[in-house]
Amino acid sequence: MRSIVMKRRAAALLGAGVLALAACGSGVDGGASDGGGDGTGATEAPSSDRTEVGALSPRIVLAHEGGVVTLDSADGSVLNETPVEGYVRLNPAGDGRHVAVSASDAVTMYDTGLLAQGHGDHFHYYVQDPALTDFSVEAPMPGHVVPHGDRTAIFADGSGEITLFDPTALGEGKLDVLEETATEDPHHGVAVPLSDGGLLTTQGTEDERSTVQVLDADGKVVAETDDCPGVHGEAAAKPTESGDVISLGCENGSVIYRDGEFHKVAIDGDYQRSGNQKGHEDSPIVLADHKVEAEPAGGIERPTEIALIDTRDATQQLIDLGSPYWFRSLDRGPDGEALVLTYDGELNILDPESGEILHEVPVTGEWEEGENWQEAGPMLSVADGTAFVVDPEAKKLSMVDVASGEVYRELDLPVVPHEIQVTTGTASGEYEVSPGASESKGEEGHEGHDHADEGHDHGASDAGGAEEGHEGHDH
Repeated sequence: MRSIVMKRRAAALLGAGVLALAACGSGVDGGASDGGGDGTGATEAPSSDRTEVGALSPRIVLAHEGGVVTLDSADGSVLNETPVEGYVRLNPAGDGRHVAVSASDAVTMYDTGLLAQGHGDHFHYYVQDPALTDFSVEAPMPGHVVPHGDRTAIFADGSGEITLFDPTALGEGKLDVLEETATEDPHHGVAVPLSDGGLLTTQGTEDERSTVQVLDADGKVVAETDDCPGVHGEAAAKPTESGDVISLGCENGSVIYRDGEFHKVAIDGDYQRSGNQKGHEDSPIVLADHKVEAEPAGGIERPTEIALIDTRDATQQLIDLGSPYWFRSLDRGPDGEALVLTYDGELNILDPESGEILHEVPVTGEWEEGENWQEAGPMLSVADGTAFVVDPEAKKLSMVDVASGEVYRELDLPVVPHEIQVTTGTASGEYEVSPGASESKGEEGHEGHDHADEGHDHGASDAGGAEEGHEGHDH
């Protein structure tokens, strides 16, 4: 086994011009690093720019042809429009406040302007104008951005470079790059920070990739498998006593890293791809797509079955939903519910353990995946008990209470979006009413929320998949 040496460096700060912005009102004071101090070259936004509020309304960030727009979830009002050149992708940065914007060979942090600050036995809440910051990381062909534990990893497909940073420092006005490393060759890969200070990463080339490695905190390879052809997509499940549990998609059945070893999921036949996966930190079950055609007619397979992968014993349960879906159709609810948006316009909400369909919620018109994965299509983002479902063709967004299946609010959209992230101001994606309070259904969680316009509204920051980060894509 090989060892990969990691090294610490100062933050890579690029001007916002790297995204060729036509306009930007920055919420932080950015500047070039002079190599001294902490190397950030930026400071936190002055408190005078903020307004204290009694509660936070989630903010909806949409990527569209031409840039990024942010909406207030309470009424759909436009809070910010930022032009960005090139095809824009969105990922959670890991702190519940910032969104990682990928475009033009860089990943730049976008501040959605929601702040929840603990103060003794309670929180204070603040809002400020959303803005694209000057915090950028060079990333040729930027790929997966994966927050997990207390770090976030950026993978650059064009160079194989991996950049790990501390997401909590963003709220302090810093881009704190902790480590950088690289795979042996550039490829469409992924890296997942591990809670023990290690790193899970893929190895491969532009032509093929089948290797997954786990590195310890010193960069030494401590676990490895070569039995994951076409490796793509990742999801973190409920950890065991010995540490993290990570599932990855392959073309011969998924592979699971658990208890320091890799475990292969058995499949029927020679080909099965689950390259788009969603996990939940409290569930041992991973939701994944289920494709069985190595060479689908027309180049696009339209599966109707999804896989519920049990990371405890490396088995999977297949559920036929009766209608196809695509890679932007998958997410998880606050209690680990499996959510799948299908061509028939329904949001299917499933119990991940039994596979029982709990709710079938009409949310869009009938639709079909386009020929190019970059095209806009129905999609969703989930956290804090709400599924935010986008129907780009109708330019509508529906908010669905996951527990009841109730559509409680609809918004008109000012753009035709192709990606969505929703922030709540907390890393968990759950609304917090006091430091350390329960953030799940029950004590301070989902059941206590009101769907009324005043006070707190249900929101999302892809928390169920936040630690899993980038959904993955078939292209």
